[in-house]
Amino acid sequence: MKNTRPVAFVTGASRGIGRGIALALAGAGYDVAGNSRVLSPQSETGIFEVKKRVDELGAQFLPVKGDVSELDDHQPMLDEVVERFGRLDLLVNNAGVAPELRVDVLDTSVESFDRVLSTNLRGPFFLTQKAAHLMIEQRKAAPEMRPKIVFITSVSAYIASPSRSEYCVSKSGLSMAAAIFAARLAQRDIAVYEVRPGVIKTDMTSPVSERYDKLIAEGLIPQSRWGLPEDVARAVVALANGSFDYSTGLVVEVSGGMNIRRL
Repeated sequence: MKNTRPVAFVTGASRGIGRGIALALAGAGYDVAGNSRVLSPQSETGIFEVKKRVDELGAQFLPVKGDVSELDDHQPMLDEVVERFGRLDLLVNNAGVAPELRVDVLDTSVESFDRVLSTNLRGPFFLTQKAAHLMIEQRKAAPEMRPKIVFITSVSAYIASPSRSEYCVSKSGLSMAAAIFAARLAQRDIAVYEVRPGVIKTDMTSPVSERYDKLIAEGLIPQSRWGLPEDVARAVVALANGSFDYSTGLVVEVSGGMNIRRL
């Protein structure tokens, strides 16, 4: 193989949680590929800003152009990663979108439903399918490899929000996808995990930051603060480093305790 260092492919790596994961993995010894729908080398933000930061950490970073919601983009993205690095040790299904407008479930449009599920569920499902085939073939040639797959879902997998129903449905489905792939790939020594973030401070949540500030102040989150991309990234690194190799199907919630049932 071209690389002796492990290689991770992080979808949606240009910002927010994906950016945090890419930087944390680079700091943990991974070379990283990250996809973005747009590649703009002149931009001071986005995927090339992430590349600059990864380079500073002494790791390699490959910007990959592609859209997770476009199934025809999946194989070319994976091919590009393997062409550059010669291997794939970790797939992090992070890319996701929120509804463009929060509306009552009784008014949810077909267009919004299809847009959200195409990126958040349909895309990761079929990308994982292709990556799994690649990982199985890799292990035939190098049985010592222990590839892993991580799905980034959300507490919205089990907390209902009638104003963004399509997002909740997509994350609930993605949670089940993680369990299904974990069950199927266990016999191949490919571990699959789910990381379930809570309220994370990113540009996706910035339009509703005042609302969540109020909810947090009122006790929504037992640990009484916003989550940060770094919180999620640390969980991914813990899974990637082999500490949970006998725990395929594990769900790690990073929500400050939102999963605790309280009276």
